[in-house]
Amino acid sequence: MKTLALLTLLAGSAYSYDLVVYGGTAGGVMAAISGARRGLSTVLIEPGQHVGGMVTGGLSGTDVGKIEVIGGMALEFYWRAGRHYQVDRHLQQLAWMPEPGAGEQVMRQMLADAKVTLLTGHRLVEKKGVEKQGKRITAIRTENGARFEGKIFADCTYEGDLMAQAGVSYTYGREGRAQYGESLAGIQDHTENHNFPTDISAYDSNGKLLPEISAAPRGNPGDADKRIQAYNFRVIATKVKENRVPWPKPANYDPNRYALLARYLKATAEYIGRPLTVNEVGLIRVIPNGKADLNNRGGFSTDYIGKNYEYPEGSYSTRARIWQDHIDYQQGLYYFLANDPQVDPQTRAEWAEWGLAKDEFTDTNNWPNQLYVREARRMVGDFVATQKDLQTELTKPDAIGMGSYNSDSHNVQRYATPEGIVLNEGNMEVPVKPYQIPYRVLTPKASEAENLLVPVCFSASHVVYSSMRMEPQYMILGHAAGIAAAQAIAKGTSVQNISIPDLQKTLIAEGGIFEQGLEIQNKALAKIRANHDPIRPRTKAPWARREPKKN
Repeated sequence: MKTLALLTLLAGSAYSYDLVVYGGTAGGVMAAISGARRGLSTVLIEPGQHVGGMVTGGLSGTDVGKIEVIGGMALEFYWRAGRHYQVDRHLQQLAWMPEPGAGEQVMRQMLADAKVTLLTGHRLVEKKGVEKQGKRITAIRTENGARFEGKIFADCTYEGDLMAQAGVSYTYGREGRAQYGESLAGIQDHTENHNFPTDISAYDSNGKLLPEISAAPRGNPGDADKRIQAYNFRVIATKVKENRVPWPKPANYDPNRYALLARYLKATAEYIGRPLTVNEVGLIRVIPNGKADLNNRGGFSTDYIGKNYEYPEGSYSTRARIWQDHIDYQQGLYYFLANDPQVDPQTRAEWAEWGLAKDEFTDTNNWPNQLYVREARRMVGDFVATQKDLQTELTKPDAIGMGSYNSDSHNVQRYATPEGIVLNEGNMEVPVKPYQIPYRVLTPKASEAENLLVPVCFSASHVVYSSMRMEPQYMILGHAAGIAAAQAIAKGTSVQNISIPDLQKTLIAEGGIFEQGLEIQNKALAKIRANHDPIRPRTKAPWARREPKKN
């Protein structure tokens, strides 16, 4: 497997592959492996230094929804993670919450086994990095001077830069209710969860708006906007002293930045009659070896609300600035909670017991190497999945997998009401029934690109994307993309015109799931074990004692 060591050899060079996958997210990893397993010469090109995206970048508390709908290569990954942890000793097969380092180790081994060429540190040229003839992408170029020709391309980044440069239609932000007839769309009239439980003034004693509150008006309920649901880092923390690094203090730390947090902690403690615990300020998801994945929770937490609006369309330098601003905000938040005298002593002492895990993210000062880009660009294909596809039209003739997680959008803005009260807006947590994901969400408009697949910035409204954006679903979509690429090449056709029955047949043979049920998943898991377990059980062990032969 080619690695970073070959970077100097690649500069100014040209390479040709059957399948070119840009973006080493979990979806990209599975797309590359899936294609390579079909015999395609495959390269996985990652702008950063790691593979796995959020799966190995801090989101260890996997958003599974209904566990039994997760199949295919997503299920294979969690089965392989289970083998890593030897969970069979506990009569289990799957490890749903692997540590980041363990998850990346599993993914890199899968890539190596499939003989995928992995190239890290290769970022797409910011402008004019995509070459195209008619409706076909012919090559992409990276900043180090390398050029990659391909028969099929897959954009598996969270940002959709290859897709955008290829001239494919896309959008970002929130559609209005009227556009697709979605009752959940647009600006929310009332946001119940992850908000302030009691009235808190948005202004200081001089009548000035507190930091981290937008001066812009909320907007009218149901209207469209270009605001983006909040990002954060999914930090891996621990209380184990031998593996704990104290919360870092950012160089530009200013406690006044957290004046609203101080008010929130005080007002909420008075409202409920006790100080808030760590798990009530930052949601704790316990993972192996004494660690935890910390997420956002409540009215003021790790989500950096309203500070990512420029990210989807931003230049590389703009995104880098936003990324660093998120680091400074979240590191400062943890430092404030563990050290500032405005924080209740009980809460402060509890936060001081925690810190960063020393053995994770060792090349980025134990801070996650991936910003949680929950949503950026979304492709607009010939088919756009909308609210009905989560709630009423649950089956699809071109199903490639299933989803089941809530319509789950994090807050989009924090504003002051006309009465001077601070509120968050945009959080959405609406249950869905398990639904089938159609192949059509992966394909651009046929008139725009015929050899591009988009398993991450797929074609869906904000409402649907908020459910289908979970990492297991990205892996499921990547699995299907690799098979589709092989079919398109073999038949000499576009990705829009492959044989759906053949695609589905292959997916099912590799553990794909189109119907909910633990029995169905167990059968899928049996197929995965049969395909990939080198020591799967046999009727008799090969070393079992045999009866002596009779003369």
